[in-house]
Amino acid sequence: MKIPIFTDEPGWQGSQLKAAYAKRGIEAVFVSLQDCVIDLSGKSSRIHIPNFSELPKAAFVRGVAGGTLPQVITRLNVLHMLSMQGVKIYNDAKAIERTVDKAMTSFLLRQSGIATPPTWVCESRAQAQSIRQAAAERHQRLVIKPLFGSQGQGVRELMHDEPLPVPMMQYVDGVYYLQALIKTTDIAHDYRVFVIGDRVVAAMRRIGVSLVSNVAAGGRCESVQPNEEMTNLALQAAKAVGVDYCGVDIIQSTSGEYFVLEVNSIPAWRGLQSVTECNIADLLVKDFLRKI
Repeated sequence: MKIPIFTDEPGWQGSQLKAAYAKRGIEAVFVSLQDCVIDLSGKSSRIHIPNFSELPKAAFVRGVAGGTLPQVITRLNVLHMLSMQGVKIYNDAKAIERTVDKAMTSFLLRQSGIATPPTWVCESRAQAQSIRQAAAERHQRLVIKPLFGSQGQGVRELMHDEPLPVPMMQYVDGVYYLQALIKTTDIAHDYRVFVIGDRVVAAMRRIGVSLVSNVAAGGRCESVQPNEEMTNLALQAAKAVGVDYCGVDIIQSTSGEYFVLEVNSIPAWRGLQSVTECNIADLLVKDFLRKI
């Protein structure tokens, strides 16, 4: 069997997956979605994948490169069309669309009754200012995040006395995604809980040097055994957004309550792998093959 791993930057995670497939006699080929061709010239629709003469049984998605809106839509359409032609996409385009958009993730979590911080999303600077003013009157601190973003980039506390970012400012990009700041202990931290299939396989505590505790932003990893509440929250969050696997970011407030911050459908796991004994790539490949 030969399967594509869709990515533009294989990196450490890609090499781990490739080795896990090779152990099972399967050739994994790195393919960029931007190199695929949607061919609608004949009687039947075809998706041309480099190095594949026919459609594979399944494909593993490790990354969807950014670009213009038409480019990103086209890359996601490739995944949608492959799914419609019977190719198992792990994770599929619907799951990626739900989780890359923080507003939709927050909405789906709320719809499923999952604890997540109070959140507001708007385009108007005047409306954003009104939301901030109302929060200040409640003595509520706010965090501003890019709607589309990863690795903690652009995430920061929005101070009451600072000018509101203009709509076209970097990491705002015309949309204000505001979330109530969940107070933790004096040390900024949260938890990354890794879900594969219907079980939690590993978790870590991420201790940050600032509000952001992502490993890519300098966060330090500590292995933790998730308790029942964290485990249930992570599994419920994964189900709410419809993913095969994901990294669920959970934070605990000073009152002891847990909240789901985000769900990542294309999670990195190098930091987590450094503090856990299980082979995460091997577990991913095992679940991938079980589903085909």
